[in-house]
Amino acid sequence: MLSTRQLRYFVEIAECGSFSAAAERLFIAQSALSRQIKDMETRLQTPLFERTARQPRLTAAGEAFLPRAKNLLNELTKASEMATQVGNGQLGILRLSHSSTVPMSGRLLSGISTYLDHHPGVSMDIVKLSSEAQLEELAEGRLDVGLLRLPVLRQREGVQIIPLYSERLLLAVPPNHRLAVDNLGQGIDLAQLKDEAFISIPHPQRGGLSYLSAELCMRQGFFPKAARVVSRKTTQLQLIQAGFGIALLPESMRDIAPPDIHFLPLADPDGHSTVALACRQNPTALVQHFINTCTTSCGSELARDSGLTFDNDVD
Repeated sequence: MLSTRQLRYFVEIAECGSFSAAAERLFIAQSALSRQIKDMETRLQTPLFERTARQPRLTAAGEAFLPRAKNLLNELTKASEMATQVGNGQLGILRLSHSSTVPMSGRLLSGISTYLDHHPGVSMDIVKLSSEAQLEELAEGRLDVGLLRLPVLRQREGVQIIPLYSERLLLAVPPNHRLAVDNLGQGIDLAQLKDEAFISIPHPQRGGLSYLSAELCMRQGFFPKAARVVSRKTTQLQLIQAGFGIALLPESMRDIAPPDIHFLPLADPDGHSTVALACRQNPTALVQHFINTCTTSCGSELARDSGLTFDNDVD
């Protein structure tokens, strides 16, 4: 089997036109260069050069071999560069998922745009999954980054969670709802919602926004009453619009909500929701670059204040 070194030596001699000039450019002894070429010819069972008194000339076999040898070296260089770029996180596909209540808008969309602008060799595959499904996909290596809402009830070994930012919760009500009509810009007291139908209630094994909403209601002495139609997905916006019920939603959901849904402020100072980034421990360079960009773009005071580092577990 020929070595890449021998291929490079052969091409150098052919381009320089002499063994001595090639040896000088390669910084090796001419005798060592001659031995390598002789070994090549032995392995190929044919001479590659005609040794003449003035300068070596390529044989017919050498002429046929030269362009292919150059192509092999060029492809090896390209492969090496590609491997370096992938290893450094400059090339590849980033598999990202987000919860339905974490819309791709505002600061998140800005972070993604910044990341892609600075990494032109990277493309992104985005899907929508529940928080729990994201953690499972991350643990199994089928996903690189997840964007979800805290709290997460079922965590996965080997997956870390990094809080990104907090945003206020708003009360979303359908058109002509009494609270929208009567409200004069004052914050809504959650106790007023005791008899309202909520289109999003907690799942026994899931956390996220519905879990947080129920916790806030229970602090006021009641558990949210389920509407006749419930959803934890983006479709809850359509359910609210259709008058099936109300929901506590993060402010960013206004970006994707129908224009006739009313979003009312809450009086409760604890009415905030945290968006977090999830990834595997010891992330690849590709993922690490995204984390750095996203935390910077989102202004992640939460991650800094919590003292989280990128090798923490979520236990």
